[in-house]
Order: sequence, then C-alpha cells, then structure tokens
Amino acid sequence: MKNTLGKLERLKSKKLIEKLYAEGSSVKSFPLRMMFIQTTHTSKFPCQIGVSVAKRNYKLAVDRNRLKRLMRETYRLQKEIVYNNLEEPYVFMISYIGREEIKYEELYLKMEKLLNIFIAAIKKTTDEKSQA
Repeated sequence: MKNTLGKLERLKSKKLIEKLYAEGSSVKSFPLRMMFIQTTHTSKFPCQIGVSVAKRNYKLAVDRNRLKRLMRETYRLQKEIVYNNLEEPYVFMISYIGREEIKYEELYLKMEKLLNIFIAAIKKTTDEKSQA
C-alpha cells in the first residue's frame, strides 16, 4: 500500500459531511475527536477522511492550517491501521478539540490511539450486529 493521502481519500462531499454530523458516531482521544459513519462513497479507497480545527480555538488561519497539516501527516503515516481492519467503506472527520497546540510526536501517538479506538468501536458494533 502506498503511503499517500490523495485526492480520492479526502472527504469533500458536502452531502456526506452533513450526513456524517447528523447520523455519525464519535470516539475521542484528547485532543482529537473522530466522527464516523459507515456509508458508500465514490472513492475506490475503503475510507475517506477530513480534518478540521475550530476557528473558535485558533483565531489565526496559519495556526489552523498547521494543525490540519500535522493531523493529515500523522494519519497518512498510520492509515494502514484502519485499512487492514475495514471490510466496509467508511467516512470520517477528525477534529482537533484542544486549545493548546501539541508537539508532532505527541500528536502522532494520540492519532495512533484514536485509530485503535475507532477500530475497536467498529469491531464492537459488528459483533453486536452479528449476534442480533
């Protein structure tokens, strides 16, 4: 698998984003929160991702863009955690909810923890569906 985060892997559809926030579930690993929903999308990849940083917490666009860049990079390097454990297509949005900017190394560890929590949540819901 290539270690890239191309255009088709990014979440751009306004309809999907609205559906995600209306019907999606979430998991947290402070300062990151992931909203996710199992749905079909136009990409050939198993999931599409978006990142966001609240303007309320970071007034300067430079700071927001830096955090988003770091979040995309930490996801890109660890996306095999998600890709190796998904059978169905997912859409998710990762939001930075902290007020303090953290170092890259710490963000990397938090992203890894978040992705593992996400996989555990998915496995739990699929187990519940298979038992019902």
